Amino acid sequence: MKILELNFERGWRGGERQTLWTMQHFRDAGHDVALLARAGQPLALRAAQAGLPVQALAGSGAGLRYVALHGRRYDILHAQTPHTLTWCMLTQWLHRRPVACTRRVAFELKSRFSHVKYRHADLVVAVSEAAAKPLRASGIQDIHLIPSAVRPSPPATQRVTAFAEEQGLGGRKVLATVGAMTREKDPLMLVDAVAQLAARRDDFFFVHFGDGPLRDSVDQRIRELGLESVYRLAGFQQDVEDFFALMDGFVMSSTMEGLGSSVLDAFLARVPVASTDAGGLREALADGRGLLSPVGDSHALAGHMQSLLDDDEASVAARRQRVELAHQWVLQECSVQAMGERYLKLFDTLVRDSRR
Repeated sequence: MKILELNFERGWRGGERQTLWTMQHFRDAGHDVALLARAGQPLALRAAQAGLPVQALAGSGAGLRYVALHGRRYDILHAQTPHTLTWCMLTQWLHRRPVACTRRVAFELKSRFSHVKYRHADLVVAVSEAAAKPLRASGIQDIHLIPSAVRPSPPATQRVTAFAEEQGLGGRKVLATVGAMTREKDPLMLVDAVAQLAARRDDFFFVHFGDGPLRDSVDQRIRELGLESVYRLAGFQQDVEDFFALMDGFVMSSTMEGLGSSVLDAFLARVPVASTDAGGLREALADGRGLLSPVGDSHALAGHMQSLLDDDEASVAARRQRVELAHQWVLQECSVQAMGERYLKLFDTLVRDSRR
């Protein structure tokens, strides 16, 4: 098959990582795969470094024109983002190729056009039931579930050691989160939970990897609660999965989440997880794989964070059991090979049907 992957996002987040890994699997499986991406951004650069064909364009207008004029070169177009799905659907009368899309978020569909474009896509994939729910509410029932993937990365010992020294993390346990400082991640509630934990014990640091519009508010709340010696704002870090080697526990405070790919990184690194039960997080941490608390409940989250650190025999044994369950699950369900083969099976069926 000739497959065009479309992802025009800026920066490097979970969706861009998944796009690159998907492409690499398709290539290794013997298919011709190319990428349409924004010029100068990490996805285009990393795909090119990996030896993958890249159409790197400067703006959305150029991207739309490329799909309209050249989409017919491919057997299938795979939109990895809502914006690129729009391009594919607006130009389908020109390229006349089947369009697949992947939905990674749990937000409701807001516009009438959003409802229409998903209904008319030839193949709809969601990374979780939470990501599929708004689509089902729109009347789309034929949705395939393919969770995001994770894969081991080589140890980055020097980088991790240098970061720990820079942040002064020696001598205490480390809890951490990875997430943009946006409303749906609820970082202010997380600061409140850390404050409650800090009132009970003084043997930990909390590190927040990420940045965003609420950073100033988060920094102010940290100072108001006197957490400057406990709470570290590490900002956005490339290849943040390297830093799971530092962590004694991983925490998520989201109010809405499509899946939570950082939780999968924690599972792979054998780091125990405490999280709110928002959207796909509830699915990922089900069946004893992690500790779940209600959305917005800082007291409950603080209690679970304490469980990540307690070192009595019963707590350690329970934590080991959760970690092992999570590790086995992520290896089985969320490998790049499993994800890639699920996509290829669906794509093959779709392309064969389109040729009849």
